[in-house]
Amino acid sequence: MIALLLPLALLAPPADPFAVDTFRPAVDRIQQAALADETTWLRMQQLCDDIGHRLSGSKHLERAIEWAKATLEADGIRVRLQPVKVPRWVRGEESLRLVAPREEPLPMLGLGWSSGTPKGGLTAEVVVATDEASFEALGDRVRGRIVLFDNPMPAYHPAHGPGYGETVRFRVKGAAMVAEKGGVGVLVRSVTARSLRTPHTGAQASADGVSKIPAAAITTEDADRIHRMVKRGQTVKVHLQMGARLEGEALSHNVVAEIPGRERPDEVVVVGGHIDSWDVGQGAHDDAGGVVMAMQTLRTLKRLGLTPRRTVRAVLFTNEENGLKGALAYAEAEQKTRHVAAIEADIGAFAPTGYSVEHQDPQRAGLALVRLHGLRPLFAPFDATRMEAGFSGADVRPLMPAGALLLGHRTDMARYFDVHHTAADTLDKVDPLQMRQNVAVMATMAWVLAEAPGRLDQPAPAP
Repeated sequence: MIALLLPLALLAPPADPFAVDTFRPAVDRIQQAALADETTWLRMQQLCDDIGHRLSGSKHLERAIEWAKATLEADGIRVRLQPVKVPRWVRGEESLRLVAPREEPLPMLGLGWSSGTPKGGLTAEVVVATDEASFEALGDRVRGRIVLFDNPMPAYHPAHGPGYGETVRFRVKGAAMVAEKGGVGVLVRSVTARSLRTPHTGAQASADGVSKIPAAAITTEDADRIHRMVKRGQTVKVHLQMGARLEGEALSHNVVAEIPGRERPDEVVVVGGHIDSWDVGQGAHDDAGGVVMAMQTLRTLKRLGLTPRRTVRAVLFTNEENGLKGALAYAEAEQKTRHVAAIEADIGAFAPTGYSVEHQDPQRAGLALVRLHGLRPLFAPFDATRMEAGFSGADVRPLMPAGALLLGHRTDMARYFDVHHTAADTLDKVDPLQMRQNVAVMATMAWVLAEAPGRLDQPAPAP
């Protein structure tokens, strides 16, 4: 009888190393612990309320870095600080006023890396462009004037997501375009589809760093109004005053914490977000949420005594908003590290929806997606089952050339760009339960990636 059964056993297909049941016992414990952990919300309060906004080069950012280190160490987790030189851009005093056809102050926020105005500010006529073609059509009318780029962001659509990528280009390159044609300043329509007359800041870029002319964001409401007035033949003039300047470099740090793997400690799965923010609001969704998710992922595993095969490492990147120096420094310093995968959370702390996946090899990205689709039942309790190809995150992208599988932690973005880069990005916009759900989902994915017998993006070895 044994002789008859043995060949049949040898012919049986090997067990699926990525089967849901392989991970279920630990995942159930991880999710229950994450949902019950009240320190998640406490840490959001400490980072947002007690420390506040965290611009690169500021004392606020370095205080946040020290807080993160001390907090992780209190959880019994090994932590190190990785030195990074970051730019120290200072906003300074700033204001915008409509002076013709009537007087009125206008809300505004200078764009990161902008230069300041001459002492006393500048007064100039405003001309309007809606896209590259209309800008070129302005011709010599740009010289000596301030250009308003009025390019509305499309409303959020569940199937297509936000229209951020379609409109942010003028915030990024508008100052360089206008300076080249002799303009004296730039105003950009805030990159948002909904507004309560709130300006949205963000980085702009030029060939040599700081822009040659001042650049600021105005509200969608004021962009609409100025455009209407210009179309009716009104001469619109504004007075812009900005004390923005670059004050060299400052020393900052990436926070690197980890739970070493039990079998393959040299193979690393990263979870992370960026600890810096803009200098308005509290940076609650962008990106205190991602920072606390990564910290709490390690805390959850540590508290449960769960040590995966591979090392799980939390990286809190510095200087994402206006330089990416932290991400570049990490990739440079960790060239010899075998990064199996890296997860980035940087699109808010709203309800989790799933993951975007990318790899330098599209076939390997496809294989990982097939396996993640099979693992969706693990994420079903939170309806975070949307697994699709797409951008992962700016901070983990430098790890792509090393062959890491990159994942973007996705949330419901319907309201994200309402507060993105504004004074309104404060903790009251974050739901405590959704924060804990995000931790549960991130910790689940980290466990799967670190515990799986093989890599999700590589074929299983032959039996």
